[in-house]
Amino acid sequence: MMIYFTFDPRPDLKDDLLRDFPDQEFIFENKVEEKYLKIADILVTYGEDLTEEHIEIADNLQWIMVVSAGLEKMPLQKIAERNITVSNVRGIHKVPMAESVMAHLLANKRSLPWIYEKERKAEWNRKSKSKELRDSTALILGPGAIGGEIGRLLQCFGVKTIGCNRSGKKADYMDKMTTFDDLLKVLPTVDIIISILPSTQETHHLLKAEHFKAMKDSAIFMNFGRGDLVETNILKEALLQKEIAFAICDVFEEEPLPQNHPFWNMDNITVSPHVSSHSSRYLERSFEIFKPNLRKWLNGDKQLENIIDPYKGY
Repeated sequence: MMIYFTFDPRPDLKDDLLRDFPDQEFIFENKVEEKYLKIADILVTYGEDLTEEHIEIADNLQWIMVVSAGLEKMPLQKIAERNITVSNVRGIHKVPMAESVMAHLLANKRSLPWIYEKERKAEWNRKSKSKELRDSTALILGPGAIGGEIGRLLQCFGVKTIGCNRSGKKADYMDKMTTFDDLLKVLPTVDIIISILPSTQETHHLLKAEHFKAMKDSAIFMNFGRGDLVETNILKEALLQKEIAFAICDVFEEEPLPQNHPFWNMDNITVSPHVSSHSSRYLERSFEIFKPNLRKWLNGDKQLENIIDPYKGY
């Protein structure tokens, strides 16, 4: 079996892989090489480097392991037509992303940006406008693995959690559930809105101007899922009109966010450059999913963890 990585893993992870699977052929590159793609049985990739042309020439390809949760940049239609199995590392982001969300939220509530600014100016100023997180209500759009971990941490801080998904089906660490269809009813009752939603046809521009108008003017909106949840101009207008108090975004419709974009200079939004999932343990956790899946595959078991429906994108 020829297993082709379009990136070069950390030496210790690579050595463990070669030791655990001595009978398999591995190729590690930092790009997509067509000569290897043509003969690869299994492809391990971040996903963003693949095109339809790549899939067409990958004659032997049976399985694509994506070491990312997001698949929106992949040629999923072509992959589906070829009946190639796709799996990803859904779930490994929950610890770093939940910590990032909590760090940003607590920094906002406890005036940390203001404190740091005064520190840089050597200004002893005790007139902070800090608030408490306790007794708030948070709406979590996408209460899956990541949303559930965020919910768990929020509950530790005395926050009521409401999960929101398509079906309203019960999710872990949510005090109650609601659906996309009932968003307008729920939004006026919550203090914090946190989106961890993927990019799908259903979630594309899910939040519209009416949703921001329905939010409390004291609400904090946090987008840590995908930037196409809301049109950029709608979010900008909501901030300019003070329909919400603050936004914290790790994702945007256009990335990188252009240097001349108004968000950089607005005082009621924090711009984070899509780094909330970054962690020194990212690939380590990815390999904890890939290696058991590879053993299954080599033993003829195609029921892999985190199989993706390429037609749905999740």
